[in-house]
Amino acid sequence: MEALKGNFVSQKHDKSPHRISRPSYLKYLAASALALVMSSTSALAEDAPQSIQIGFQKASILTLLKARSTLDQALESRGIDTEWIEFPAGPQMLEALNLGSIDFATVGDAPPIFAQAANADLVYVSRTPANPKTEAILVPKDSPIHSVADLEGKSVALNKGSDVNYLVATALASADLEYSQITPRYLKPADARAAFQQGSVDAWAIWDPYYAEAEVNAGARLLTDATDLVPHYSFYLSSRDFAESYPDLVNLFNQQIEAVSQWTSNHHAEAAKILSSATDLPVPIWQRAIERTDYGLEPVTDDILTEQQTLADTFYDIGLIPKEVDVSTAKWKHASR
Repeated sequence: MEALKGNFVSQKHDKSPHRISRPSYLKYLAASALALVMSSTSALAEDAPQSIQIGFQKASILTLLKARSTLDQALESRGIDTEWIEFPAGPQMLEALNLGSIDFATVGDAPPIFAQAANADLVYVSRTPANPKTEAILVPKDSPIHSVADLEGKSVALNKGSDVNYLVATALASADLEYSQITPRYLKPADARAAFQQGSVDAWAIWDPYYAEAEVNAGARLLTDATDLVPHYSFYLSSRDFAESYPDLVNLFNQQIEAVSQWTSNHHAEAAKILSSATDLPVPIWQRAIERTDYGLEPVTDDILTEQQTLADTFYDIGLIPKEVDVSTAKWKHASR
């Protein structure tokens, strides 16, 4: 654990010099897609799937992509149908991806690590920018806890194996605390929200939009967000078989994600209304969450996979996964360098 602490403290994940600008990445995707189509048009016409299945959670940007129908239209022009399949959480979505029930998925940092630990054959095809301000450790407004060090001996509600599980472990290490020095209460967001409101836990690690809702309706006080602790990405993934068989469709998917991300960045109010309708959370909650989110599409470079490796090593060290995971095996061979 001492070595683990050193890894946590020394990394500044969101300041990578290898980050590729969004316009440059969009040009890369367009050029890649064009080259692939020109080189294998006849083969793809024969081999292209009749339909594509996309897994999504209703609080994700894929809800916006679905609502705007631009991907459906782009695929329809190629004679391909689109099926949108809703999932309650990332792990179930990646299980479906591994079984071939869906072709694309989007999840946070942690679920791909658990999927690889369960021998899922998936690949990272793109990611969001780092969003450390969208997940946090919260305490009641009148709590005597004012620093992460004050969490020693306290109970912390969190979703086991989630992105915030990584945040909690990293935050504790940065305060020279072992994970064993808190009492984790592994609860789903709805149950954690109730426990937090009732005062049966001392702190709650959670992500948006639940984070925004707790601030507005429960008077939650921010203890720390993920800034300078963990990057907090969301990843877009596909099965290896699909991604390697249809790289032009992966590039099309990425182009559509880039476009809806740019739209969302410029249309906060409209995006909040769509997400409010999908989730039954009020528009002001979604506006609060959207305003602190950095939307966009970026490549999964070797540096990003190294950051994911640190997450995987952390989960192995604290006993959340049963074996070590080599994240590099989930690299997509067509990804930009």
